[in-house]
Amino acid sequence: MASYEFDVHTHSIASGHGTCATMTDMAKAANAAGLKMLGISDHGPKTLGGGRISYFRSLAFAQPKRLGVRILYGAEVNILDQEGKLDLDDEILESLDYVIASMHRPIFKSGTADENTRAYIKTMENPNVNIIGHCDDEKFPVDYFALFRAAMENHVLLEINNSSLSPDGYRGDTTYADLLILNLSKHFNYPVLFSSDSHGTEHIGDFQYAEALARKVDIPEDLILNYSVRKFMGFLGER
Repeated sequence: MASYEFDVHTHSIASGHGTCATMTDMAKAANAAGLKMLGISDHGPKTLGGGRISYFRSLAFAQPKRLGVRILYGAEVNILDQEGKLDLDDEILESLDYVIASMHRPIFKSGTADENTRAYIKTMENPNVNIIGHCDDEKFPVDYFALFRAAMENHVLLEINNSSLSPDGYRGDTTYADLLILNLSKHFNYPVLFSSDSHGTEHIGDFQYAEALARKVDIPEDLILNYSVRKFMGFLGER
């Protein structure tokens, strides 16, 4: 089996909770894990203690490489409403290397499965959004077939979030939802993304639970973009 080359859903001290790790600390951990590329996606400003607008604006001037690891600078923005409004303006999103959009309580008030699905789809219509984060969360029920179809139509990735699948995860039992996403990926031959959602250095590049689930589905490795920096960057370039 090939080794994973990157992890792009990670959080530094700028996310305001869960860690005091700096970007240099994160790069060291990525290097130690054998990753070629690390994406830092700190929480948007509506998250308590999250990154301020000035922080995300300054990322355009950050170092593209640290300790031998290529660094992408992104954001995990908050979906605010059913129209897909986000907590960073497009002007800033356009300056980032990539954007993850997610639902978090209490910032987003969950509705019916149809309402939540609509919110995700409207979010995916924003050309700056590349990834939908932890859409397996039981607190935000969705129609996974409609969600996956919209992801394909808008050239957006759905992630398999390793933190969600962890025994100490707090999003409920996400196994069924992630199995659905993986099976849809296999059926439609459309890629997915593994994400550690590591707050700090401890879990950077750790996809053990996502990998175990993928094995059950027998999904081809070429549908998991984490095996290839080249394929992932190519995917971003097509958006």
